[in-house]
Amino acid sequence: MKKAYLFSIPIAIGLLAGGFLAFSPQSENDSKILTESKLIQDGSPIIGNPSATITILEWGDYQCTFCHKFHQSTLNTIKQDFIDTGKVKLVFKDFPLNGPDSVLAAEAAYCAQDQGKYWQYHDELYKNWAGENTGWVTPDSLDKFASTVKLDLDQFNICLKDHKYLDRVNRMYEFGKKIGVDATPSFFVFNNEKVIKITGNQPLEIFLKSLNTL
Repeated sequence: MKKAYLFSIPIAIGLLAGGFLAFSPQSENDSKILTESKLIQDGSPIIGNPSATITILEWGDYQCTFCHKFHQSTLNTIKQDFIDTGKVKLVFKDFPLNGPDSVLAAEAAYCAQDQGKYWQYHDELYKNWAGENTGWVTPDSLDKFASTVKLDLDQFNICLKDHKYLDRVNRMYEFGKKIGVDATPSFFVFNNEKVIKITGNQPLEIFLKSLNTL
């Protein structure tokens, strides 16, 4: 990973068209909190070129309706045009607003990461999304998803039963609140000079505008 750059996000300097916020440097304390390494710490494995100068940090919840919609539509275009071409890298961090089932799903994804299949499991969760707080996230369903992506079920279930990654998920949630995340999906799109916050499953044009702004 390249050397971490400093970012500051204390106050918005303008509400831009389409619903995203651009932030400019302020306090030294904020700069220390919002380095690239701090922003992506504890998150998912990186998708894309780790040296890409632009990062998209997504905050999501596996039960979230609009997170699911983003993963079924806008993300595909961003991945094809920006991530696969090496211009942008993507990191996912959990912000489980919908309670214990969302937390458990997040834990399961990191248990899958132990076997090198974080993103396969992550995608399987969204592929099988069935609403918010409808009971679709259960130990049995999580086992089914694990089987689909060909995980060792014994290892996976020990990890999940022991709540190996509960502290990690909770740390992400608390850090997100600390830096102003209050809805899912939320995105920080940043380079070494500025960061843009996008809230909600905005149209593709909003993401393109933010990427072209950096």
